[in-house]
Amino acid sequence: MTRLFPDFAYGPGPRDGCWWDETIVAPDWPQPAGALRADVAIIGGGFTGISAALHLAERGVEVALFEAETPGWGASGRNGGFCCLGGAKIGAAALERQVGKGAALAYWRAEADAVWLARALIERFCIVADTHSEGETQLAHSRRQMDGLRRAADEINRIHGVSPEVIPAADLPARGMGGPFHGAMTVPIGFALNPRKYLFGLAQAAQGFGARLFQRARVTRVERRGQGLRLHMAEGTHVDAAQVIVATNGYSSDDLPAGLAGRYMPAQSNVLVTRPLTAAEQEAQGWRSAQMAYDTRNLLHYFRLMPDGRFLFGLRGGLLATPRAEAAARRAARRDFEMMFPRWAHVPSAHAWSGLVCLSQKRVPFVGPIPGEPGVFAGFAYHGNGVAMGTYAGRSLADLVVGSGSASLPAAMTGAPGRFPFGRWRRVVMPPIYLALWLRDVFG
Repeated sequence: MTRLFPDFAYGPGPRDGCWWDETIVAPDWPQPAGALRADVAIIGGGFTGISAALHLAERGVEVALFEAETPGWGASGRNGGFCCLGGAKIGAAALERQVGKGAALAYWRAEADAVWLARALIERFCIVADTHSEGETQLAHSRRQMDGLRRAADEINRIHGVSPEVIPAADLPARGMGGPFHGAMTVPIGFALNPRKYLFGLAQAAQGFGARLFQRARVTRVERRGQGLRLHMAEGTHVDAAQVIVATNGYSSDDLPAGLAGRYMPAQSNVLVTRPLTAAEQEAQGWRSAQMAYDTRNLLHYFRLMPDGRFLFGLRGGLLATPRAEAAARRAARRDFEMMFPRWAHVPSAHAWSGLVCLSQKRVPFVGPIPGEPGVFAGFAYHGNGVAMGTYAGRSLADLVVGSGSASLPAAMTGAPGRFPFGRWRRVVMPPIYLALWLRDVFG
């Protein structure tokens, strides 16, 4: 496999200490053996792959999904659990210049559709995912950013037909949002959840419709055979399929298949979770809100008080993937946590971990056929917002595979994904980008 990070990033070290693992036992999917056959084979068992399997199996398509590790091992089982607007890492004006005003509007509305889809699936399949939060709250880290939130509220109203609540800094303590903030904006779209419980609920629903889900099934090669495709795995195991969906996102490989090379950029994200905070501790810090929240930094912090009183805090990770770099990233997360919530400096965070999110050259998600790879589709690049957008991408991939969805997908997501410069060495662009973003956060 041709991956961009050292092997450490793809091993057990970064996810050691993940809190979600303690909240629900992973299902015991079988391992594949021998020669298999399916109408559609899916590589990757996260939100995108499982959603695609569910929506294909529901239509009677024979589908087999192959997860390289165990259920919930990747980003879908270790993220912050924010189901909210998001998926792109581009401003409204820039996207309009890239695809046009109408196509940009269609994309922004798809972000909301993705949230409603996740909500509908939870309700339809009675998934107990520890949901909470009425929308999401963005907190201004500077006075200038607060002015930006006021302007953003008007834009959100225009696009989504909802009225965000703009909250002055003086009113935040009464809302239970004490901290170094200059005001906030709450958008009434979205909710928080336990991502591992949500993922396993979707998986159970997919199996109920006949989808076959396999674990410890690392695909090593995709081979074209006549009108179909063969996916090779270890020890002679393979599956023949008419079509293939690649749903590996930040854990992708440049040679699986070759047409994916250079079209995605993995980036690290870190999370910590505290022990349950007492009512007195919450009162001392002034944070009692159940709202999922994030700040206005480009290298943002995201956080929420969970239903059991634990506090989740996350931020963009480092640029290296070694045991030493992982330890440093966890220290940085703890440092920022204590900086923003100093009254909780004494509260331990025994659970801390990291994972890979995925970026695209166009800064919007991609859903569609992989260029130069007939019969092979992919969905990736949710820019750290994969709960809703991964679910949406999976359903959209199912629509494309059965030939019913090309007209409904926003054009911004369907154009051939561009390639990053420098090929296998493309991560060299990340340090200057992070530096520029940091400078904007400090001085912007």
